[in-house]
Amino acid sequence: MESLKTDLVLDAKGLACPMPIVKTKKAMNSVEAGQVIEVQATDKGSKADLKAWAESSGHDYLGTIEEGEVMKHYLRKSSSEETEERKHPFVATNEELENKLNESIVVLDVREEAEYAFNHIPYAINIPIGELETRLDELNKEDQIFVICRTGSRSDLAAQKLAQNGFSKVTNVVPGMSGWSGKTITL
Repeated sequence: MESLKTDLVLDAKGLACPMPIVKTKKAMNSVEAGQVIEVQATDKGSKADLKAWAESSGHDYLGTIEEGEVMKHYLRKSSSEETEERKHPFVATNEELENKLNESIVVLDVREEAEYAFNHIPYAINIPIGELETRLDELNKEDQIFVICRTGSRSDLAAQKLAQNGFSKVTNVVPGMSGWSGKTITL
């Protein structure tokens, strides 16, 4: 497929979460409403991450074209009346989560399978953010769910998605696994 017409091409190749989103946010500020950005990334999780970020910030996720190892994500900037980035209102620190691990809670790890495999909290359930909508039935709406990722960005988006789908006891964990000092296991 030939390249689509875009107003800005952003190189995020070789960057891991949350950097493709951080660079995309900055790039969005430099273009006008209605313009389209092509974000080139190699991080496999970037498709789900950018789609979820676009939804939470009010911008339009147009789609992704994969060319070998490079994914070209297309996003359209919405007008200021259309955009207002939301954050999940309930947040816990890593320490607060660690203190609750002996209670009856669910730890939902929304990182990609490979990230989870190398290092995760014991008994955490892994549902990558890109699969969350199709796997909601694996979770109980009555459970107290603590959502974690590497930095708190994907888990914030996942917490919002859960809340939108009737989960009322959801908490985002910040800063997430990048700052986790508690017990972890490897598959």
